[in-house]
Amino acid sequence: MILLRLALRSLIARRLTVGLTIFAVALSVALFLGVEKVRTGAKASFGDTISDTDLIVGARSGSVQLLLYSVFRIGNATNNVTWESYQDIAARPEVDWIVPISLGDSHRQFRVMGTTAEYFERYKYRSGRALGFAEGRAFDDLFDAVIGADVAAALGYAVDDPLVVAHGLASFTNHENQPFRVAGILAKTGTPVDRTVIVSLEAIEAIHVDWQGGARIPGQATSPDEIRQMDLTPSAVTAAMIGVKSRLQIFELQRSINQYPEEPLLAVLPGVALQELWGIVGIAETALIAVSGMVVATALLGMAAMIFSGLNERRREMAILRAVGARPLTIVGLLMLEAVLMALIAVLLGIALLYTGLWALRPYVDAAFGLYLPIDTLSSREGLVAIGVILAAAVTSLFPAVRAYRLSLSDGMIVRS
Repeated sequence: MILLRLALRSLIARRLTVGLTIFAVALSVALFLGVEKVRTGAKASFGDTISDTDLIVGARSGSVQLLLYSVFRIGNATNNVTWESYQDIAARPEVDWIVPISLGDSHRQFRVMGTTAEYFERYKYRSGRALGFAEGRAFDDLFDAVIGADVAAALGYAVDDPLVVAHGLASFTNHENQPFRVAGILAKTGTPVDRTVIVSLEAIEAIHVDWQGGARIPGQATSPDEIRQMDLTPSAVTAAMIGVKSRLQIFELQRSINQYPEEPLLAVLPGVALQELWGIVGIAETALIAVSGMVVATALLGMAAMIFSGLNERRREMAILRAVGARPLTIVGLLMLEAVLMALIAVLLGIALLYTGLWALRPYVDAAFGLYLPIDTLSSREGLVAIGVILAAAVTSLFPAVRAYRLSLSDGMIVRS
């Protein structure tokens, strides 16, 4: 108890330098724990990009490739799924619902996706959250389009604005003869839906009526009224999302699709493919942890440097303690206790800074980036980090503490001019 009082009074006497050191360590702890919160939040948001969808079906390729182009709108499909195969899968008794996806065109660098109105009901993210409309409604006309929040923000679109789709992803050829109208703007989700222009499956066929083999047919220009009278049933789709009636039937249906005799198809479980994809991009997670860990280590070294630099000023103090009977271990224990108290205060302050930052920034981060940062108690991993910082401070302080012990009594009592 006496040693604790001595340590507290010593810290109070040097409150300016001690306070700055504590604040530096607290900031490093808040940064490290903040990175951990962002990491777990990003991983959860990454995994919640699509939920309540049991299978994704596309042409046979790789599971990650299928996930990338069907969910994240990255890359292209190696082939399409014929409409006959799509209908055959939809008719299977295990299938509760199925939503087609048709990709290939773009609008000012944003992907255009053709689907059905059921997509707005079936697509779920963040553990079952449904899509919502910030403005307008879903498409009910052939040339209606629904745009994501990022599309509207980047291009300044509002409901009823015109929109012209470009042929392909990097094409300068537009489907100007069949312009669309913005029917609705989706609320921010933090998923690839925000960067997507969504039209009906029939609309994708409609804008390609005058096209053949990837090029416009010279001299042919079918009017929108004529197109409305045509049979716009697609010949193929890019992929499909499937929900099954019973979870027990997922693997049976997946195996049947993967062995489909009519054409080579692939069915993947989104969760499994997401974990595989996260394993690929997880190197960034390791880099963030390493950088924040080095920040904590630097702060602890700064604490040790502060203790070292103060030894010369405290030689007389240490010598007096030795002269009144303090044992060597008492000197060592005093300096280590001071470091532990500084680290404890810094950890508590860092945790307070962390939760204050989370409370203040969570609404903005969620709205701007779709990254949900949970405000919950520290996990066991984060608690171990906090304890580790305190233990590391004790170990770091051992070296200046041993040096203080070795300072001779006579050297400490000498007054230097």
